[in-house]
Amino acid sequence: MIKRFMKHAPDDSSSSGALNDLSFLLIIFFIVIAGFNVNKGFLLNLPVKDKPRIVKTDDLMKCRLVADGSIMLDNKRLTLEELRTAIAEKKAEWPNMTFLLLIDGNTEYQQVVDIIYEIKQQKIENFSFKLDGE
Repeated sequence: MIKRFMKHAPDDSSSSGALNDLSFLLIIFFIVIAGFNVNKGFLLNLPVKDKPRIVKTDDLMKCRLVADGSIMLDNKRLTLEELRTAIAEKKAEWPNMTFLLLIDGNTEYQQVVDIIYEIKQQKIENFSFKLDGE
């Protein structure tokens, strides 16, 4: 007795592999062309190492931000609005002024952002900040 084995058509694995590859490529394509909304934060131009900048003491406006959120300018406590007017007066007197912000290490981040925002609104080009304390 002779047995004949029937041949079944093998599953073509390459057809599903091609679909997987195609779907993977489409996903990558859409990720690449998608526009992502990224917060840029503060864009600051850093000085070039080759050209050191010399700042005159008359052109320097020192402001201290204390941990409790108060703003000190020339040992006087100011509000944010008073600081705005003081910056405007100083800029009118010295257009190339440099604003130096001394920040206490325990100050809340939002208070620092508020002062930097005011500096940016006044269009102060020369801005420096330093962290005091720990």
